Amino acid sequence: MVGLLGGLVVGFATIFVPGYAHVTSPVYALLEGLILGGISALFETVYQGILPQAVALTFGVFFLVLVLYRVRILRATPRFVKGIVAATGAIMILYFIGLLLVLFGVPVFFFYSSDPLSIAFSVFVVAIAALNFVLDFAFIEEGANHGAPKHMEWYAAFGLLVTLVWLYIEVLRLLAKLRSR
Repeated sequence: MVGLLGGLVVGFATIFVPGYAHVTSPVYALLEGLILGGISALFETVYQGILPQAVALTFGVFFLVLVLYRVRILRATPRFVKGIVAATGAIMILYFIGLLLVLFGVPVFFFYSSDPLSIAFSVFVVAIAALNFVLDFAFIEEGANHGAPKHMEWYAAFGLLVTLVWLYIEVLRLLAKLRSR
């Protein structure tokens, strides 16, 4: 809980005050490490051997998107950015509504079920999480090209970390759904 709540507070502090990212980003990384350690331990207990698969897939996707971005197959065009931001926002709203429903005892199939529709939804979320790296890479590239202030390097690293954590959790959930079939 310390990692979850602390990570949320420090994450929002980083978002709203990027000038302190050189302090808040490492703290955020530490707190996220706590929560990811707990989540990973739970998944590993239920699905033995899932962690190496999730880590390999997460970093494999990261490097694949990086290569596709570097060779300009994936580019952050205005239309692409709008689409990814809209899809990410829709997913976050859906997760928030789903969390509220679960808190009130209403089961939400796409969170925990392993039926084909739930798996397809998880694949979609993994794809959107992965494509968020394109936005992160473009932000870093633009900052480097325009001589952004030093604290923006930390802010960009924070953005990459947020995307990496999201992708890892979604890959874990997808693998768990596939294994539970």
